[in-house]
Parts: sequence; structure tokens; C-alpha cells
Amino acid sequence: MTEKAVAPSQGPERVNGRIDPRIWWGVAAGSGIAVIGAGLVADALVPARLLLGLLGAGGLVFAGWRLFQPQAAAGSSEPALERFLREDAVPRAMVGALGEIVAANGAYRRIFALAEDAPLLSPHQLLGLDEGQRMALSGAEAAARAGKTGRAECRFRLADGAVRWLALTAEPLAGGADRFVWQVSDITSVRGRIEAEAEQGRELAQLIDAAPVGLFVADAGGRLRVANAAFEAMLGRPRHGDGTALTLADCLVPPLPPEGDPSLPFAAEVKTASGTRMPVRVTLTRVQTADGVEHLHGVVRALDTELALEDSLRRAEEQFRHFFDYAPIGIVVLDGNDCMLETNVAFRSIASDLAAGGGRPFVSLVREEDRSEVRERLAQVRRGGGGGAPIEVRLVGPTERVAQLFASRLGNGHDGISGLLVHVIDTTEQKSLEVQFAQSQKMQAVGQLAGGIAHDFNNLLTAMIGFCDLLLLRHQAGDQSFADIMQIKQNANRAANLVRQLLAFSRQQTLRPKVINITDVLAELSHLLRRLIGATIQLQMVHGRDLGLIKVDQGQLEQVIINLVVNARDAMPEGGTLTIRTANVTAEESTSLGHELMPAGEYVLVEVIDTGVGIVKEHLGKIFEPFFTTKPTGAGTGLGLSTVYGIVKQTGGFIFPFSQVGKGTTFKIYLPRHMPASGEEAVTTDVAEARDTRDLTGKGTVLLVEDEDAVRVFAARALRNKGYTVVEASSGDIALTELERLQGKVDVLVSDVVMPGVDGPTLAKRVRETHPDMKIIFISGYAEDAFRRNLDRTAEIHFLPKPFSLKQLAGKVKEVLTSNGD
Repeated sequence: MTEKAVAPSQGPERVNGRIDPRIWWGVAAGSGIAVIGAGLVADALVPARLLLGLLGAGGLVFAGWRLFQPQAAAGSSEPALERFLREDAVPRAMVGALGEIVAANGAYRRIFALAEDAPLLSPHQLLGLDEGQRMALSGAEAAARAGKTGRAECRFRLADGAVRWLALTAEPLAGGADRFVWQVSDITSVRGRIEAEAEQGRELAQLIDAAPVGLFVADAGGRLRVANAAFEAMLGRPRHGDGTALTLADCLVPPLPPEGDPSLPFAAEVKTASGTRMPVRVTLTRVQTADGVEHLHGVVRALDTELALEDSLRRAEEQFRHFFDYAPIGIVVLDGNDCMLETNVAFRSIASDLAAGGGRPFVSLVREEDRSEVRERLAQVRRGGGGGAPIEVRLVGPTERVAQLFASRLGNGHDGISGLLVHVIDTTEQKSLEVQFAQSQKMQAVGQLAGGIAHDFNNLLTAMIGFCDLLLLRHQAGDQSFADIMQIKQNANRAANLVRQLLAFSRQQTLRPKVINITDVLAELSHLLRRLIGATIQLQMVHGRDLGLIKVDQGQLEQVIINLVVNARDAMPEGGTLTIRTANVTAEESTSLGHELMPAGEYVLVEVIDTGVGIVKEHLGKIFEPFFTTKPTGAGTGLGLSTVYGIVKQTGGFIFPFSQVGKGTTFKIYLPRHMPASGEEAVTTDVAEARDTRDLTGKGTVLLVEDEDAVRVFAARALRNKGYTVVEASSGDIALTELERLQGKVDVLVSDVVMPGVDGPTLAKRVRETHPDMKIIFISGYAEDAFRRNLDRTAEIHFLPKPFSLKQLAGKVKEVLTSNGD
């Protein structure tokens, strides 16, 4: 190897500003022997006589060092590595190409509390890093390997629980590719001072903003930079208005003292937003910052008399007392021993007469099993630990009452004030609603079974009601059997109402869509949503401009939003932000989204975005499956998202989840945009009922297709009694054969939807191929929406839900036959 001399001016330890050990490693994995060789400049690492033989797993490890002693460095008394290892004042560790610690000094072991015989570990292994710190440390390491100096700050927790902040600098090694040196500094005290100064700054800002006089800061040109609440109130501007655009000339007349010392108070008038003027006294102070920039600091005081000021203070005190006493949430002031000093009306109503006794310990209002948690939280707040998330407690008393507690300190802990302010929110009703909601979620499981049962019941009830109608044709009101038949029919109708409730419960009912503006729906729903998510979660509504209309069942859409919001709330136990955003999606945009299952078209997008824990990738594809849940036992049934999916799909929309663990989850709902046609008119389901008193007789050929014998027999007899020629078919295949036999001479096709073999929608498609003008009526115990998606939307298909009476069937057939197809 060729030796390279180092200029004396650079010193023995650095070449071009870098440590230069020129280390390389060779590992013979098969033999289990590792050899380390180094060609070093003078004093770079360790005397050549230092050879260490260590017994390793599977073989021997030898370290060999070869020194080069350029004449320029002659006379050096101590090799650099030996000095590197002995310099305990600055913790240092040398990192090899594979990320291992090659060498470290005693200070490195001490700062990480490593024993002398403990293996050397890297900062990555020693520090309990979060994601951000891990990325910062990796960035510093990458910079060093690229030949640059990298730096990161990380938090390190000692075995005794103490927390220290460390600054780690990664210094590259000249000529040593992918090798560098970690240098560690303890910056715990510096970080503490920074955080303390930031807290003082926040308290000062709050104090200025709460000052009873107007305060402002303007630049040398008179532009208003900062104004406190009192000055903005004088101006009549919104509390968070754009004050930076104003100048002193916009606010004050005159904006500056007419003459004399500018620091002396001068009389002026404030120009209010309403156009009136308020007399004030202004004091200006010229302040020059460290960088030479001049600012104007102003104090503005209204020119009221002392009597008026006292009156104002009295009214303010009365208003505060009114606010305190009649605030909608409970407020209680505690002394230094956590005993109650003052309570307001709302608190006394929550805690009943227990809160009336002054000096009573606050925890005495809480049930025994919750008292230790309350004591700990109050002690934590008193130590300055912050209120944190609210705690839920149960209050003593004859009835079960649940409340949330928020605690904060009165004063800063150094002003002699040791009291606490506790806000108490009665969540008994909300808790009851949560229990009811959880119960309704669990009952969704019953809905899946109920839907199938309801369909079969509808067939049975159709036959029962129908044959009762046929019997009533032969038995008049005076007949002895008339009352018995009517009793059967009335109870069958009651059963039919029960079945309709089962269908609604199982989401297989016929939807009642209407054209709505989703912005209005969300605005009305926002109040309920804020109650559902609680105080620790911020709700943001971002409404799109010129949103298109949608045609949906409003109640079902609201159920979708509520379910998603509740899921988002559960994903943010420590609080966060919930955003509901709406927007239009054009046909071109829908094509570029890449959702293969969603056809191109115009949609209205509804996004529900949370900043919660997120959903792991392996669970993302299962969240819409019934009964799938990641919540603990008793905390969820796994039916919330399956309900959302069912409603969205039944509405004709699409829903897609996106999630990142630790960042949050987004649900995107695409609802078809509704384009109202000219002259469009909603047809109610009561039309047939409204016309059941008219003449229901008629003429024509009816092809009746029904696999349930009892329903088919009743329907055929009912239509024949009204004058129609009825051709019966027990399946779709037989219906096609009969249609061919009749050579298409059929006036109306009445068919069940769900049948073995060729079902109703398939039968309708085949009939349309040869007889496009054929009038079709579907009868079914399932929802109308269940089959319409399988048909041409332009096809004129009529629907009669089961169970139906003789009059309803005859009325529907006559209505269809006499219509002109508009």
C-alpha cells in the first residue's frame, strides 16, 4: 500500500478537516474468523504493538493495526486512537461500514450507562426512539456516510425514569467510505430552558390579550402588526380579523401626537367599523429591536370617568358571576386541599345537594371505585402536568350519573395561588345514547336473518290476504263467515306491517329517495356529530362550491355519516381532528381515479377524514365484512362499516377506504350526481291505494309467472275474476315457452323477481329482446332496488311489493294497461 504524507499544519488527527483512520474490514464467514486491518497516518489510531485476540462464537477475532509514521508527524507522543479512547470529556464512538461500533471511549459508555464489560451498542439500539427521532438519526448517519456532518436531537430515558436530551453529531472519516464517528452531547438543560421560555412567552401573550386596555404594535411606517382583544373591540373588528392590513391612520385620529414628546399621552379618537368615533387617550413608545428595526408600542384607554369605570367593573363582575352561576356546564373551585370553595348552579344540579356544603372534599362526590383516579389527576394538575384528556367518573347518589371532569390550575404555581378549577360535564344522557347506539349496531346481525325471513313471510301473507279477498267475494257483510274472514285478513295485514319493519331493519326495504343538497344535510347533522365525537376532537366541515344534487334516502345517508364519524371517534382516543369534505367529481376525474369497479361519470364526493391510529394493511380489505372488528370484546360488533357499505351500495354509490398506521384513515364516498329531467315528477306508492275504489275490471292477456303455487293460484283467480285472460307459469323457463306459444300476444307480464333458474330480471331482458314494448310488472318481497340495478335504466318496469291484496293487484294491472308509457 502506498503511504500518503499529511501536512503538519493539518495536525496528526485530521486530513482535510476529517478524522482519517482508513479502516477496512474483511470477514471470512465460513471459517468464523474476522480480521481488521488499518493503514493509518501518524497518531491516527493505536500503536502497532497493540494486538488483541478475542475468542468469538465460531472462531477467533484478531485486530491488527499497521502504522505509518510520515516524517512530517515525527515526534508525536501519543497515538490518536489511544487519545480518542481516553478523552472521556466528549463521548465518542466510531462506526464501521456495517453500522457496528468499532470503538468508543469511556464517556460514551458513561452517558449511556453501559458497563465496562457490556457490548458496545449504537445510538439506534440504545435510544427508545419514536418515528421522527429515528428518521432524524438515520438522516444524520446518511449525511456522514455521504461525507457531510449530520446532527440529530433525541430523547433518552434512564433506568430510573429520568429523561435526558442528547445531541448526536455524525462526523465523516476522510478516506473511510461509509465510516464515521458519533459525538454525543447532553443538552437536557438547554432544552429545559427553551421550553420554559416558550411557556413564559405563551403566558405573556395571554396576559396581553386579556388586558383591559387596548394594546398594539405598529412598524415605523404605521402599519398595524399586532392588536389585542380590547383594541380590536374598540375598532369593532372581528376578534380574528385581518388586522395586519390596517394602519394607524385607519384606526386613530390623529394617528400620532401632533407635537411634543411622542412618549407623552395624547387625546385621539378611535374610528370604529360602524363609522362612529370613540374618544381615547393614547400613549406611544418607540422601541428599537436588536437588529435596528424600530416599532411603535401603543396603549389605548377609553376616556371614561372613574364612576363610569367603576360601573363598568361592577357590571363586568355581575356578568362574570352570571356566567359562572348559569354556565351550561358545572364549575367548581377547589382550595389547596381539594375542598370545594365555590360551585355554580349547573354543578349543584349535577351533584345534587351534595355540592351545597362548603369545604367538603371534592372526591366525596365521586363513587369509591373512581376516587383514586380523581385524586391522581388533581395532584397531576397541581404539579403542573396539565389537564390532559377528561376523565369519566360516576357520581354518588340514588341514580347512576356519569360525568366528565376537566381540571386546570388557578395561577402559575409561583404566585401563592394553589387552587384548582374543575369543569364537570354531565354525560349521563350521552352515555345512554352510546349504549343505545351500540345496541342498535349489535342488532344489525339480526337484520341479516330478518331479511330472508321477511321474504318468505311475504309470500305466505300474499296468499293469505289474497284468498281472504277471494272468500270475501262470496260472503257479504251479513254472512256468518264474513267476520271470521275479516279477522283473518286483519291479522294478516298486521303481520304484513311487521314484515315491513323487518325489511327496514335489515336494509332491504324499498328506498324513498329524494333530490337533496348534501351541504344542507351535513349542516343540519353537524350539531349531532359534535356531540358524538366529544370535546377532545375538532370537527371541520369543508363544503365544496357549487355542489351537484344527489338523489338518495336522506335518513340512510345520515346513518352512513354517523357510523363513519363514530368509527373515527373511536380511532382517536387521545383526541384529534375529524374532517368532512365534499366536492364535485367530473367524468374525467372519475376515470383518472383508477377505481376499476366504479364506472366513469359525474359524482358528488363525501370524505370522512380522521387523524387516528389508522388501519393496518392486512385488515383494510376486511373492514366491510359483517362481524369483523378489531375492537375489544364488548366494544363493537363489526356491523357499523358493513351497514355503511350496504347503504352506499343500495344507493348506487361507491365507498373506498385509505389508511396509514399512525397517521389516520380516510373514507371516500362517491354518490352519483343527479341531473333532474324536465318535467320530472315523483310518483308515490300510494297511487294504487288511492285508486282502489274505481272500476278494476279490464280485458287483456296476462302472463303470470310465480314459483309459489299459493300466490300464483290466488293472483290468477283474482285477475280472471276481473275479466282478464291469465296464462300461468311456475318458472321463467316455462314463461318463455308460453310466450313463444302465444306468439307474443301478451298485454302485460306479471313476474316474481326471485325464482329458481331464470329469475325475473333475466326473464325481463329476454322478453325485451323480442318484444321491446312489452309491459312488465314485478312482484317481490324484496326491495325494489335489489333488481332495478340489473335492468336497463331506461326500461319501463313497474313494481308491486308483496304482500298485496286483490284490489292492489287488479288496480296495478289496470293502471299499467291503461297508461301511455310516459
